[in-house]
Amino acid sequence: MRAIVTAATLTAESLRSARIALVGPPNSGKTTLFNTLTGGRQKTANYPGVTVERKSGFLHTPAGHAVEVLDLPGSYSLRARSPDEAITRDVVLGRQQRESLPDAIVCVTDATNLNQHLRLLLELRPLGRPLILALNMMDIARKRGCRIDTEALSRELGIPVVTTVAMRKSGVQDLLGQIDALLGRAVAGDGATAVAGWQEPSPNAIRAYHREVGRVLREAVVQEGAPARFTRLLDGVLLHPIAGPAILLALLFLMFQAVFGWAQTPMDWIDGGVAGAQQWLGAHLPDSLLKSLLVDGIIAGVGGVVIFLPQILILFLFILLLEDSGYMTRAAFLMDRLMSAAGLNGRAFIPLLSSFACAVPGIMATRAIAHPLDRLVTILIAPLMTCSARLPVYVLLIAAFIPNVTVWGGVGLQGLVMFGLYATGIVGALTVAGVLRLTLLKGGRQPLLMELPSYKWPNPANVLLGLWDRVKIFMRRIGTIILSLMVILWFLSTFPAPPAGATEPAIYYSFAGVIGRGLEPLLAPIGFNWQIAIALVPGLAAREVAVAALGTVYALSGDEGVVREALSATLAQNWSLATALSLLAWYVFAPQCLATLAAVRRETNSWRWAAFMFVYLMALAYIAAFITYRVVLAMGGG
Repeated sequence: MRAIVTAATLTAESLRSARIALVGPPNSGKTTLFNTLTGGRQKTANYPGVTVERKSGFLHTPAGHAVEVLDLPGSYSLRARSPDEAITRDVVLGRQQRESLPDAIVCVTDATNLNQHLRLLLELRPLGRPLILALNMMDIARKRGCRIDTEALSRELGIPVVTTVAMRKSGVQDLLGQIDALLGRAVAGDGATAVAGWQEPSPNAIRAYHREVGRVLREAVVQEGAPARFTRLLDGVLLHPIAGPAILLALLFLMFQAVFGWAQTPMDWIDGGVAGAQQWLGAHLPDSLLKSLLVDGIIAGVGGVVIFLPQILILFLFILLLEDSGYMTRAAFLMDRLMSAAGLNGRAFIPLLSSFACAVPGIMATRAIAHPLDRLVTILIAPLMTCSARLPVYVLLIAAFIPNVTVWGGVGLQGLVMFGLYATGIVGALTVAGVLRLTLLKGGRQPLLMELPSYKWPNPANVLLGLWDRVKIFMRRIGTIILSLMVILWFLSTFPAPPAGATEPAIYYSFAGVIGRGLEPLLAPIGFNWQIAIALVPGLAAREVAVAALGTVYALSGDEGVVREALSATLAQNWSLATALSLLAWYVFAPQCLATLAAVRRETNSWRWAAFMFVYLMALAYIAAFITYRVVLAMGGG
């Protein structure tokens, strides 16, 4: 079972383009090590043809080698029982299109769980690529009394072994030194594009790997550590059949309350900055089309979206903390019983929770689901989770129509309504999943098998990097899609000019007004006017644009007194409560944005499922808005 890696000398050119792949099981600290190695020198993209996130970063070793580091999806085996594991397998085998073999592989394992994690390393050895084993989380292993003879482990495996504590940057210099040593000996730039002759391990081979893991550990582990007492005690509470779900519900409730309560001050700062920019330009620019474009189109539109960045970051902060602490997998375990009622298992909870931030990474996260029917159902219901792009619409309408008062001993009514909207999306998603599993996508349910990692304090650097990534993505979206849409919307709302003697606002006679009035008869039964119809069209490209579109529409269609007021006050003045609640109901089930449709098409390799998703969500949104509008009217909310 042993394999000693031998190699030739790298050329100067190959040294300049050395690529190291970080491979390891989930929860091994691989991404933390990646962040520690590369710092801010990272870029995020997708693998060609799929929406699996491809993280790469750059570093310079002590010997001066420039190295690209790839952070591959977590994988327990090269057998690839899920799509994200298939990406890891294809990269290390050189099968990933437009990518050659990595020059070396660093296998990152949890030092407290070698019995489960070393099998992947044994599967990697026969590939013949230079290997380094990084025993991560050694501080936790030592606290549990675990003692590992790294020299014996290196000798038994035939590869270098380095101990690391990625969160504290401990052992990183030793790892870089081993990378330098490998790059001095490794075969790279040899023209190899794939590992020849590799075959997926058979069940007998897997059993042989497990026996070999046991033999290696008997030689190298001097003393086995005791399981973490803190983790056992905490799981006794957090995984309790009654207390566990109650705590999870309380955490989610706190998250939605925080979205309103914590973000108000920075939102006021942004609002003041946008208003100041509009006033300054309005005072210093002569009346012209350029002034209208800048003030009513770009600044009003983009500013109407930027203001919600603090709330979106608070939502992401909670998700990152849950992931980094080890609680997210517990949440999946707790949700397994509820998910089973919809024909899924708890593993679907993680992509669905990720969809609260954005449906695209949520759909991407379904690649961790091995069962194809479970994965497809999860993809189809992911847009029903209330993503951050819907948050601006919710906040605008709740602020305009729901009083800012407390109920039930201090609970904010606005936050409670927000929680209700999220809960409605969750109930709708599970209902749709159950219907799909009973009709179009019948099949057996796969039991939940997940490794529960030890609890740990979230790494502040990881959390900050994650938030910074979201800021960059959000601002890039504003600078490209949203800015472009706002310029187009301004043009459609401004031209053609109203005819002589016109009695309606100028936008009424514009291209946008024609489109809105053309859609109004279709949307009138659910209480939508032509201004809302105008906002819904660009909202299909990016949901959050609907708020900016409403700002543009009402700025161009209201009188001067109305324009000077905040948009929420303007809507409260011009809409009925029935219309506002109908629009909220529409957005709970709103048809997903174009980016989500594209992600569904790439993940399912079919436009059929993307079209099916669009149609069924459009129907749900219309039905929900119709019922809401009619019920509120009947209750006197017109």
